[in-house]
This record gives sequence, structure tokens and C-alpha cells, in this order.
Amino acid sequence: MNKYLTSLLLFLVFLFIYYIGSFAKIPFADCVGFVVETEKGQFAVTATATTHFLYINTTILIKNILSLNAIEANRLLVVFSGAATVSIIFLTLKNLIKTDWVAITSAIVFGFSFSFWKNAEIVEVYTYNTLWISLFFYCIIQNFVQKRNIYPILAGIFLGISLWLHIQNILLIPAYLLFLYYFKDQKKSILLSFLSFTVLFSLLFIINTSQGLPLKSPLSSDQGHWVEDSLKKSFLQYVQDLIKSLFYLIYNFNVFVIFGITGIILLYKANRKMFFVFFTAALLVYGFSTFYAVTDNYVFFLPFNLMFALAIGYGLSSVRFQALKKYSWCCLLIPFFYFSCFHIALRIPQAQNFDNFKKYKGGLEYYMLPWMNNNIGILEFTIDRKKAPEPISWMTISAEEYIEILKSKGLTPNEIREL
Repeated sequence: MNKYLTSLLLFLVFLFIYYIGSFAKIPFADCVGFVVETEKGQFAVTATATTHFLYINTTILIKNILSLNAIEANRLLVVFSGAATVSIIFLTLKNLIKTDWVAITSAIVFGFSFSFWKNAEIVEVYTYNTLWISLFFYCIIQNFVQKRNIYPILAGIFLGISLWLHIQNILLIPAYLLFLYYFKDQKKSILLSFLSFTVLFSLLFIINTSQGLPLKSPLSSDQGHWVEDSLKKSFLQYVQDLIKSLFYLIYNFNVFVIFGITGIILLYKANRKMFFVFFTAALLVYGFSTFYAVTDNYVFFLPFNLMFALAIGYGLSSVRFQALKKYSWCCLLIPFFYFSCFHIALRIPQAQNFDNFKKYKGGLEYYMLPWMNNNIGILEFTIDRKKAPEPISWMTISAEEYIEILKSKGLTPNEIREL
């Protein structure tokens, strides 16, 4: 089958999966904040670490062009980005290893990986961000495979654009510079790539300073001191963080972790330059995500998870695993893995306590099942004046603002409760 047709089919399948499993009501966390900004329709004019300039402006454009409400504009962007990323992973691996079943299997494994699937079903910036990062990696690998002048240029553009979505992507700059060094013989395209990236990166600072913000504003936020807090942990906390990160990896990729590790080893043996580009990127992203002092640090692993999915494909392409082709359909059972883990966890006393503590937003189900089509909404929680056993005022403030906007449009409390 033509690779582009296969890519399209994967896109349509995951678009359907993500759409039917998408949130029934606006979830907790940052979700309602994004919806409120989209509803207001005021384009972002600054790009700090938490404003997510490109995400907000894209949802507003979708809302205006397609005449959608703010909730559906966000849903469309997130679901579309998720499905498109799965397709790009397939095309990347297909061009690298030339084997259909491996590329399809690896794309499905990533599409069903918990963290990515979860973020494709809520209102968040991370699937849109992963889409641009997947394009960046696609161009890097394509240049290793085909060495065409267009790929370094596009790599610089895609990485530069991604910084307007999430400043965490500065962690990919060392890998990008190493990539440019390895292909320094492509002088013109390397120069254009670096200039394109530099312009896009510099514009972050230019736009912010023109709005009266300090020069360091694209790298910081007035909402917290998470980086500083990350450096104040005890040794035991760092060890616990590392163990938790390994748990995330296993929960996202289950038995396919074996093939990912194999792929890393094989790439080191077969193509040192490509290995060191991706090793540099993976080490920085994984290290930062592991020790970053935020409660939802699992989302920061997504660029690493994308790289690990590519490693899974590279590992599966090994001759020693060719006999596994007839079992490749097992990747379709990944949703049952989450379902089984959830029901097993419910039998563990500690998990039961956690479930009770987090019951206000769905309990253990919220944390262990990726689909969100039957979730508890932040609006109903707020409008009913419910209380949480932990601080969530940063969520309810945005929820209250959105509730007032909806009331001004004539919606009743009962109608708002269902959104």
C-alpha cells in the first residue's frame, strides 16, 4: 500500500479514536484556562513560559474561521494534532527502515501510549506541541536518509515554531546544533536553517520587550518558581523522581520498552551521528522532565516518548525480531492493558486511598485510563460549590470567569454544568 495512503488511514483511525474518547465536560488542570482565552477571542501578544502564544492564537483562529464555540475549537485542534502526529511517526519510520508492519506497529504504540493519548483527549497544549516536534524529528531523520537541502531548513523552522508553543523545546537546541555540525558540508541549507531558527527564536524576545516585559520573560513566568524548586530537592526525592520516571516509561510502552532499548543500542552501532543527535535530545528532555518540580511532570516527557517510539520502530526492524510480525496485532490490546492495570490497582489499599482522595475529579480512573468521554467537569464542580481536599483555586478562578461569560450569553446553571 502507498505510504501516504497508509498514513492517511492511520490519521483517520486515530482521529476517530481520539474524538470518541475526548472529554465530555471541560476537565480539571489547565483546560478551562485555555477555553476561557479562546472564548474571549483576544489574540495573545506576549509569549511567556505559560501563555502558550501559538496554541491560544490557533484556537481563536479555528473558532473564528469555522464558527465553532471555544470548547469545540480546542477539541478540534487537540484531536487533529494527536492524529496527525501518529501519521508523521509512521512516515518517519517508513522512510528510515522501509518496513510497513514495523512503522505501523510503532505508530500505533505511540498513539496508544498513555501520556499522549490522555493529552489528545483533554484541552492542553502538548499534542499540538508534539506535532511540531514530530515534524522537526522527521526532517532530521530524512536528512540522514536522503540528505536534501530542504530538510535542514525545515528542521530549523519547525523547531523555531515549536518554541512559540512551549519553551521547554529549548532543550532540543543542543541536538539541533549537533545536527547542523554533522551536515556542515551542506553550507547554504545549514546557514538558512540556523538563520530561520534564530529569527523565530529572537522574535520571542522582541515581541515581549516591545510589550514592556523583561528580556528573560520568554523563559520565565510569574505563576511559579518551578525551576528553582527543582534544584532544592533532597537526594531521596531525586531518587524517587527517577523511579517515577521509569514507571511512566513502562506504563506508556509496556512490553515495547524492550524493543525501544534494543533500538537505541542498534542505532548506536549502525549510525553514531544520528544516535548522538537523538541521545543529546533525549537525555536533556528526560532529565528535565524527571526532576522538574511540578505535579504533572508526566506531560513534559512527551518529546522523549516520541523519540522512544522511533527507537521502538528501529528495534523492531532488527532481523532477530522479524518472526514477531505475525504478533504485531498485539499492539491493539494496549487499551486493555490500561483497563486491567486500573482494576488491579483498585484492589490495592494505597491505591484505594489515592482514589478516594482524588475522587473529586474522577479518582484513580482519571490517572490510569486515557479516555475522557465520561469525566467529571470543572464547571459542574465549581458551579455546585464543591470542595477539593487539596488547593485547586487556580482552576476554579478560571472556571468562575468562564461561568460568568456563559451566563452573560444566556446559559442557565444546568446548561453550564453539562459543558
